[in-house]
Amino acid sequence: MGSEMVMVDEFPFPSQITTTKPLSLLGHGITDMEIHFLQIKFTAIGVYLDPEIVGHLKQWKGKPGKVLAEDDDFFDAVASAPVEKFFRIVVIKEIKGSQYGGLLEGAVRDRLAAEDKYEEEEEAALEKVVEFFQSKYCKSKSVITFHFPATSNTAEVHTAMKLSH
Repeated sequence: MGSEMVMVDEFPFPSQITTTKPLSLLGHGITDMEIHFLQIKFTAIGVYLDPEIVGHLKQWKGKPGKVLAEDDDFFDAVASAPVEKFFRIVVIKEIKGSQYGGLLEGAVRDRLAAEDKYEEEEEAALEKVVEFFQSKYCKSKSVITFHFPATSNTAEVHTAMKLSH
């Protein structure tokens, strides 16, 4: 892991991690929801990408993050770029694994369905993710990682720290 840290909410994220090669922290943020005028924070997220992805995203150079976050073509370009991707998620508000898996499934399914890319293969993959989280309990500061190797269409999911079954 790199020595420099970037604070995402109150959680430190290394500016670089090494999997098969060094990946840079190119995006970060939190998931939250307003409930009865209270802002509830759920997770802090860091997105690490192979710096080579820049070559696949030239047409978006110079555009602000808010514009990119709402651009489906940008999302598709990042998702389909043949580079390694790694997501590090730190739990802020504890949550049952079954709830987290269900929320993740719903968000991904809705995104894929909106793009008319939700088929049997995607449904089966999401069922595996939900099954993985089913028996977990994610306490505050638990870490969940998703690793997408450049040469594979599969993701590796790992959990660490403060997770109980």
